[in-house]
Order: sequence, then structure tokens, then C-alpha cells
Amino acid sequence: MTIKIGDTLPEGTLSEFVETETAGCSLGPNTFQVADLVKGKKIAIFGLPGAYTPTCSAQHVPGYVKHAEELKAKGVDEIWCISVNDAFVMGAWGRDQKSTGIVRMMADGNAAYSKALGLDADFSKFGMGTRSQRYSMLVDDGVVKQLNVEQGGAFEVSNAETMLKQLA
Repeated sequence: MTIKIGDTLPEGTLSEFVETETAGCSLGPNTFQVADLVKGKKIAIFGLPGAYTPTCSAQHVPGYVKHAEELKAKGVDEIWCISVNDAFVMGAWGRDQKSTGIVRMMADGNAAYSKALGLDADFSKFGMGTRSQRYSMLVDDGVVKQLNVEQGGAFEVSNAETMLKQLA
């Protein structure tokens, strides 16, 4: 069953490669409970099939990096990118995309969270196994307020510009 507007995010974990050690977060991959991270925050989340893939690298992540300040001015506390990759790959891709400190690059290594959302996709015919669909959602204190799922490989509704319009 696919998550929908009004639903609470499912329980689960995501990993993030932490660049700077702080109290409670060691350098390198750290695993977090999603419920703890979303508590009391408004978060723009976008999911995509994979790190370093063409549309994801050329348009999806750069759009959220470019519009981050505008999103935050409209009340967004954090921006997350979720992809079915490991935390090391997501960390390297975040550095490559110059998104460090702007977009949290959240790893869903085994697609468990994408499956819990009902937003997983079979990319086996491309040699990529189970991945995430391309989507965006606005989550407020763990509740889905907006949900934009792309159809058939499109990139039309999950971009940062659509999210900005929905926050107006």
C-alpha cells in the first residue's frame, strides 16, 4: 500500500554519512530512526532511483540545492534526498553535488524504507534491482501533507519548483 496524504510516515531507519563528528553522531555512516528525525519538523523529502544517475544528478538534487533557501523561507526545516544506495555512496554523491549542509543525503541501502512507503520500484531490467520511485513529499511532524509521485520515468512533479508552489 502506497503512503498517501494524511498518513504518518512508517517506522524505519535511514543512514547518513556524517562529515563532521558531533555529540551523538560519529564521523562516517550513522543510522537514524525516521520517527525521531521528523518529530516537530517540517521536511521536504524527495526520493529518486539512484545516486549518480542522469536525471537525479543533473536535475533533481541540483534543483533542491538551488531552491533550498526559498524552501526554508517558506517554513521547511530540512530537505532530505532518499535513495536506495549505501551511506558511503550517498555521502560521496552529496559532496559531488555540493549539497553538504543543504540537503541531507539519506541512504536506504536495502530499499526497506522505500518498501515501507510503498514507493519502491523494480529496476531489474536495468540491472539495478529494487530502487525507489521518483517522488517528493512534504512532511510536517511525521504526517504527509503533500505527495508527488512521478509516472513512467517522468520528471515533472517531484522537483523543487513544484514543492515551492505547494508551500505558497
